[in-house]
Amino acid sequence: MDRADFVHLVRLSEHASADDSVRYRRGVAAFAALGYAWVLACLALSVGIIAWVALAAQRGRFSFTRGWLLLFALGLLWATLRALWVRFDEPEGQALSRADAPMLFEALDRIRAKIKGPPVHRVYLDDAFNASIRQVPRFGLFGGAVNSLTVGLPLLMMLDRQRLLSVLAHEYGHLRGQHGKLSAWIYRTRLSWLKLDESLQQDEGVMALVSQAFFRWYFPRFAARTFALARQDEYEADRIAARLLGAPVAAAALTEIAIKDSWYAEEFWAAHWARAEREPEPPGPFQALMAQAGKPLDDAFARHALREAMRQVSDLDDTHPVLRDRLEALGQKAAVPAWSAQPALGMLADGAKWIAHFDRQWRRAHATDWKQHHAHRSRIRARVELLAVKRERTPDEWVEWADAERRLDPSAPVRARYESALQIAPEHPGALRGLAQVLPARERAERLAVLDRLHQAGAANRWWAAKTAVAALEDPDAGTHDEASLKLWRGRLKEAEDAEARAWEELTETPFFSQIARHDLGDHELGELRADLARCLPVSRAWVVRKNLREFPWRRAYVVFVELPKLEDAERWQLCRELEQTLSLPGMGLVLWAGHSPTLADIERQAFGPTWTRGG
Repeated sequence: MDRADFVHLVRLSEHASADDSVRYRRGVAAFAALGYAWVLACLALSVGIIAWVALAAQRGRFSFTRGWLLLFALGLLWATLRALWVRFDEPEGQALSRADAPMLFEALDRIRAKIKGPPVHRVYLDDAFNASIRQVPRFGLFGGAVNSLTVGLPLLMMLDRQRLLSVLAHEYGHLRGQHGKLSAWIYRTRLSWLKLDESLQQDEGVMALVSQAFFRWYFPRFAARTFALARQDEYEADRIAARLLGAPVAAAALTEIAIKDSWYAEEFWAAHWARAEREPEPPGPFQALMAQAGKPLDDAFARHALREAMRQVSDLDDTHPVLRDRLEALGQKAAVPAWSAQPALGMLADGAKWIAHFDRQWRRAHATDWKQHHAHRSRIRARVELLAVKRERTPDEWVEWADAERRLDPSAPVRARYESALQIAPEHPGALRGLAQVLPARERAERLAVLDRLHQAGAANRWWAAKTAVAALEDPDAGTHDEASLKLWRGRLKEAEDAEARAWEELTETPFFSQIARHDLGDHELGELRADLARCLPVSRAWVVRKNLREFPWRRAYVVFVELPKLEDAERWQLCRELEQTLSLPGMGLVLWAGHSPTLADIERQAFGPTWTRGG
């Protein structure tokens, strides 16, 4: 099924849900039952053929044809039994007992009593800034389920108790009583089909091919038909949290998480890895996080992060609605909340023990990557010192000096270096881009003038210049509203985005290994990319190739292949989309994982060798 058909089916399911929710849910249940009916029909067919062949053999009428039928039936029976008994891995993290977190378990007991839902069988603590509840089938496709709650240590450190309880109430809301049984059943069924499809992809027998053909038809339609139900379930879980803790508390928790998630990803981890310049051995990040968790965030950063979160639009890549839609559903307005002052870490019996545990775990996992990053930052520092003592510098060297200092310290005062480069080469793209980045928001007129020069300098920088200018003009803290300039830059951005879309279409729709060459990354560019990959723990190896775009031969474009051995396909897809936004590449990049297409063998044969290997 292509993307357009999937979108069409999702829209139909949303309309059906809005028109008649009861009828829509019956339709979803019937289509979900179709998958079970297919499994049971295959089971009945295989058992029937085996019984028929066995009866014929007893009567002395066994033949070559019946032998082939018996082999077919045995293969079908094996595939069916695998479908009936899908095994799931335990959630990652450390299992908590009631003695480890008495206040947390007591809170879960109270939430369960109010919601009248099933028990949470297992509670885990991990190192993610997140909380999730997972309902895993106990006996394959049939039977009960094991409910597992995972809470992240950073979440306990950065939210107060009331807001954390709101998050837990939301997660527990997915397990609510009678109304949530269909959603929970659909969720378990979806997990089972995903796991079964993954296991069947590894088989090459005739029955595996038949099963794969069925799933290629069935599962995209199942996902599309159940999309509206999954999104409704998120809103219902929010309403439950609001009913138990109050809508203002639920809204404040959602908003604080959205803002601190940006801070945690963009500010905290960047600052932590920056310590590699002066510390050759990795320090534990969570002790450092504890020291910062109770401090208010910078007001300008918080407002910017909230604006960015509120600009997002709910799409079909995630059943979770965006912050704007969730706040509207709760009847609350977006505002930077009062920050959590007293962390919910006290819900653990010994928070310091768990901070030390996850610090040790993180140091072990990242010891080699940290040493590589330390060496990389030392090389940048050595290059900075070499450029600093030169008497004569080219424009490229002025820009390299400034860029290198900013890599070591994003707040380094390097404006004069970019201006020195522009005195020699007034239209130098790197200097114009760097200067636009370091000019403060209050100097909006100067920034717009620089961005206009960058826009005129060449097509390669037009999209970035227009995007940056529109963001500056839409920033209410940067000056008075300028409708004429905003209209001009939005028009420029639209033209640039159309060109970007054509380039992206060529990058994504041409065969993976056509129009490629060895990457052309310089030493610093390669070092930055490797540092990004080192910080992404699921990646074990990566290959980078240059993609030569026919329509835009001047564009630098790349395909990055990554090996993600410990993730499932849904997690791999999400991580690749995130890497496309965060990897330090001097041009657009498409990130693909080594799986069914392209295969690891194809990548190893055609991608010119690994660009980065963990621990290498």
